Amino acid sequence: MKFAASTVQTSFDSPLGRIILAASGNTLVGVWFDGQRHQPDTSIWPQASEHPVLQQAQSQLTDYFAGRRTSFDLPLDFAQGTGFQQEVWRALLKIPRGATRSYGALSADIGKPAAVRAVGGAVGRNPLSIIVPCHRVVGAGGALTGYAGGLERKTALLQLEGAL
Repeated sequence: MKFAASTVQTSFDSPLGRIILAASGNTLVGVWFDGQRHQPDTSIWPQASEHPVLQQAQSQLTDYFAGRRTSFDLPLDFAQGTGFQQEVWRALLKIPRGATRSYGALSADIGKPAAVRAVGGAVGRNPLSIIVPCHRVVGAGGALTGYAGGLERKTALLQLEGAL
């Protein structure tokens, strides 16, 4: 994934571990649990804890973890992904809180029922964890499978949302 040269970052401690937030211009481009799979090298991005989008994202995530927020209202940018990845990430936004969707169903949702593996790859590379709810995607029969941030976090997020 390629991120703009103007990308800035901040981080904060959540109940599930340290979260890194990234913004470029007036949009949020990244939310990762520190050390999760597919996390880009953020070491070159300057710290910008006063950036308004990063402050807004941190505030909304803090409210989410405290049970005071059930949805997010943030300006998101998917430009660092391929067209296919962007299509999958937009489909993730349609999975309601408290619900889950299988990889197969998500593939069908985007009109590519045979692309289950490719959809799984795109879900795993979602750069906006939690905000774009890839944790709501489960295996066939509801099995908790794959989550770049770890299955313990996936379980905790689904429990927080009442999906388990």
